[in-house]
Amino acid sequence: MATVVDGEGQPSLNCIISDLQTKKLTDLPTELLEYILCFPVLKHVDICNVSCCCKRLHDVCHGRGKVWGHQYKLRWPRLQRFYRQNECCDWLREYKTRHRVGIQIHSTVESISKRFFTEVVSNSFAEIESLGMPEHFCEDELLFILSSDKRKSLTLKYYAKKILYFLRQQNILRSLKTFLEQPAEQQSSLEGAVLVDQYCNPLADVTVDSISAQLDEIAEKVKKMLRIKNASHPSLRITQGDRFVVEDFELQRQVLWALNSVLYEQLQYKGNEFDYYNPLNSYIHQVLLRHTGIPISLSVLYMTLAQKLGVQLEPVNFPNHFLLRWCQKPRGEDIYDFVYIDAFGKGKQLTAKECEYLIGHQVTADYYSAINTTEVLLRMVGNLLNIGKKGEGNEKSYQLLRDSLDLYLTINPDNVQYLLLQARLYFHLGIWPEKVLDILQHIQALDPSQHGAVGYLVQHTLEHIQHKKHPAAPEVKMRSVSEHREVKYSVGLIMKHKRSGYNCVIYGWDPKCTMSQEWITTMRVHQLSNGASQPFYNVLVQDGTCRYAAQENLEPHSAPLEIGHQEVGRYFSEFADTHYVANEELQTRYPEDMDKTLDTVQELNPSLVTHSPFTIRFAVVLLIFCKKKKNIQ
Repeated sequence: MATVVDGEGQPSLNCIISDLQTKKLTDLPTELLEYILCFPVLKHVDICNVSCCCKRLHDVCHGRGKVWGHQYKLRWPRLQRFYRQNECCDWLREYKTRHRVGIQIHSTVESISKRFFTEVVSNSFAEIESLGMPEHFCEDELLFILSSDKRKSLTLKYYAKKILYFLRQQNILRSLKTFLEQPAEQQSSLEGAVLVDQYCNPLADVTVDSISAQLDEIAEKVKKMLRIKNASHPSLRITQGDRFVVEDFELQRQVLWALNSVLYEQLQYKGNEFDYYNPLNSYIHQVLLRHTGIPISLSVLYMTLAQKLGVQLEPVNFPNHFLLRWCQKPRGEDIYDFVYIDAFGKGKQLTAKECEYLIGHQVTADYYSAINTTEVLLRMVGNLLNIGKKGEGNEKSYQLLRDSLDLYLTINPDNVQYLLLQARLYFHLGIWPEKVLDILQHIQALDPSQHGAVGYLVQHTLEHIQHKKHPAAPEVKMRSVSEHREVKYSVGLIMKHKRSGYNCVIYGWDPKCTMSQEWITTMRVHQLSNGASQPFYNVLVQDGTCRYAAQENLEPHSAPLEIGHQEVGRYFSEFADTHYVANEELQTRYPEDMDKTLDTVQELNPSLVTHSPFTIRFAVVLLIFCKKKKNIQ
């Protein structure tokens, strides 16, 4: 049929309009429809609705097509590294799985506060693993929770961080076991040191590749220095990954000279003599960042760099001062055939006799022997373990002790001394009683002479398990009762200590001091104006400690600020500019404190409070009601 044209030979306007009216969205080419449906404003609900319209749109929105692939990448960009570029997979199925995982993880994290509020959170997050969900989906959801509004959902973030810590550590332990199963000659001290670092810092971005890349950069600097000394040196021809060994001792000496020049003079690496027992000295990524460490961590870096440049050095487990040895003869056997390198002492080269001056006494020839990678790791983890044991008994030192014990017993699972220490630690913290019984059973099988210590712990652990089956109702403290009327302050208030000057937030209180007489004497409570008979407050301090402070020593902070304490989320759900909002569990124990906190804040900082106390109270009540209604439904 001929097209109607106007007088100038063009299609008529009426014809074009008529033609357009007969066209439908579904008549568009597939590529154009996909382009439209990938527009950023469209969400997964919109795509679901579109795909239900007709068969044509349903086919365009098929699972392996661009539309659901776009939705998936738009919503979860962090997961792209798990897929190859242009990989064809069922994106709709992936989207559904990831969405379902998000709901399950969120629900699990929300439930944890109710179960663990009154005790130290243990490694009981195996329930996450038992859900059988893809691990990278779980981690992505936990990271999503952690990256939400900084001041909101503090309790949710607190437990999300705990779970993420646990899941990553489980992965690292599996990697460590695989590493230890390799033949000794294939094990790298650097890779082992990175695994130790990762386990103690599971939330940090530490990888073997990133550490190796930094060492490659240092090796290139050494090559530049070496070129000045000897432009034809064979080490200059070594490329990354080569297993080349420089045979000539004079050429090896030139490499070590260049290495010392770069590492200690140019880059200013040094042994940390002033803060020797800081655990950061043992973490490879921190040593590279801070250019400081202890003998063993600096030795691992030094030995790895020398190997990259063709010089083989061996680790020596010298008492109190880890060393490296460099053979000076074709087949060195006697301890005097070696030169000993002190990486802590700026690469100084020592004779066997000079090594003894480092520690101030003589040692047998056995201490000059080379050790394998497993022994290097045991020495490294042992250092961390000793730091944890010397700790101040706070959350941080307990965590370091737990982590180093886990590592040590993974490497050497039958060490009775450390198995017993692990059982006692879990028992002291009141966590993981079932695990304690397993450890004690293992100790008994290894060493029946430990029957007394094992029997005591078994008895009290069983009592703990029985107690957990019938937990006591939480103690509720009402401000309105007569014995509590002297309590001036309330949970959530940000305070300043009048004498010590530290900033803190109140998370609990007692009408009188409840500590032992020994504590009262040690802390000189009797020297206070009101002694031990005044109210005392549990506070989280800015420096990461938890303290018990007398009322007369505290005053409301004139400029309220966030308290950077790792336990804040355990007790509070939100930082509201002038105070912290207690979470449901804390409000259950101090039901009248929220009103008191709001009144105090309003009185002290009227310009900072934009809503009336009634409005805020109404909002809090409404929030609690909505949550309860959600649980009922």
